[in-house]
Amino acid sequence: MASSKKNRTGKNKLRIILPVILFLAAAAFFLYTGIYYRADPSSAQALVSNEAAAVTETGFGWFFDGPGTEDALVFYPGGKVEETAYAPFLRLLAEGGLDVFLVRMPFRLAVFNANGADGVLSSYDYDRWYVGGHSLGGAMAAIYASRHENAAGVILCAAYPTKPLAGDILEVTVYGSEDGIVNRSRLVEGRKYSPGNSVEEEIPGGNHAQFGNYGVQSGDGKAAISAEQQQEQAAEIILRSILPSDADSP
Repeated sequence: MASSKKNRTGKNKLRIILPVILFLAAAAFFLYTGIYYRADPSSAQALVSNEAAAVTETGFGWFFDGPGTEDALVFYPGGKVEETAYAPFLRLLAEGGLDVFLVRMPFRLAVFNANGADGVLSSYDYDRWYVGGHSLGGAMAAIYASRHENAAGVILCAAYPTKPLAGDILEVTVYGSEDGIVNRSRLVEGRKYSPGNSVEEEIPGGNHAQFGNYGVQSGDGKAAISAEQQQEQAAEIILRSILPSDADSP
């Protein structure tokens, strides 16, 4: 009788404690994801269409439609960063001939939508598709590229692959010399997963956060150049690597 009573008491305590644990875990998760880096005012300006590029909000995020018609990039934002913070940078790419689809992530974490490019690729028609992103977004884009042969290349901003990239896919990696967040040893280790067709360039004076317009990021190094300068250099590297014929034309 005593043993049976103890078992019932233990089960009753578990019924009480388990919901409390689940509630606290959910509260901690929403508290964690509710604190994020917000886009600064310049990002909103980059979302306004003009003659150089049309910008529209879509069901998956944002579409930056420039003069290019053959090449497009699906871009994953960095972890806990408001996606529109990347608008100034992505607009430069679109104006240079690479259309860009910015994917909005659940809880602003690309790990919850690593296959977010699928919906974009199935809805639009381009000759060549690239996937990429910043930081955590870049890591998730690299995983996507390792699993999907329909990607012509992967664009990694302050990020690195953790799995082998298939075939003759093009990999373009850019990062700042003052980046205080990206793991340099893993960046070097990631080179073993890179295909033969790869480009890696360090932007002198650049840091981690300035691929987007969301201010100073905790733990990052101090940049010696402006966000505008860093993004212009990054865009030039990417466009030169993807669209060599455009870069070489007068």
